[in-house]
Amino acid sequence: MGPAPQTIAKQTIVKPVERGIELLDRVDYRLAETPADRDIIYRLRYRAYLNEGAIESNRDRRISDRFDDMANSWIFGVYLDGTLASSIRLSISSPQHPLTPSVDVFNDFLQQEVDRGKVMVDPTRFVAEPQLAGRYPELPYLTLRLCFVACSFFNADLGLATVRPEHRSFYRRLFNHQPLSPPRLYPGLIKPICLMAVDFPASREMVFTRYPYLRSSYFERRMLFERRAGTSARASVDSPFPSIVPRS
Repeated sequence: MGPAPQTIAKQTIVKPVERGIELLDRVDYRLAETPADRDIIYRLRYRAYLNEGAIESNRDRRISDRFDDMANSWIFGVYLDGTLASSIRLSISSPQHPLTPSVDVFNDFLQQEVDRGKVMVDPTRFVAEPQLAGRYPELPYLTLRLCFVACSFFNADLGLATVRPEHRSFYRRLFNHQPLSPPRLYPGLIKPICLMAVDFPASREMVFTRYPYLRSSYFERRMLFERRAGTSARASVDSPFPSIVPRS
């Protein structure tokens, strides 16, 4: 959910991907855990959604919801050369904590996967700083990389995507996502979105061979997704995912 790149649509796929690989050394993925860090992300969401006509203006000039505070959600800021460039929220649906934004909105499509005990990575609130999005068409690639890092860390069965209808071809072409639902409204947004999913175990090698920059080391995955004791009420010592975190 959020801005798949309209600027990319008129370019070849290869060029932004190659530039994205080059920019990885300049990118810092930061987990937003403090109220101050999260407020910066919530205000970025507002600017990005308002810029693309996805919301009406509001007095608070920030966008947040109940899923931001759930134990199975991680909110990341993607910093380019030290400047916040984009953000994404990753919610993990597992047998321990099945509820995520997409499970809520697309329950008629996903409840059967929940009942089967599937682990699903659910990226939502994908936004980019309007002033930077046009200058860096590789931002979506760098931001969405976190989805595949999460899929590897949590041994996901499915990687979800909730996207506007005009962006479905982007996700299908690059990441092998397949459409699961027709468009429907998402709470708080004006424009309808669709549900897509990729079978991660079946597609991972094909996607990683095509785009090696999506690969990650176990060290990177742990640094991004293992909560640290003392930094959050949802610290690693109380991890809700003891049975699905990989050990190799």
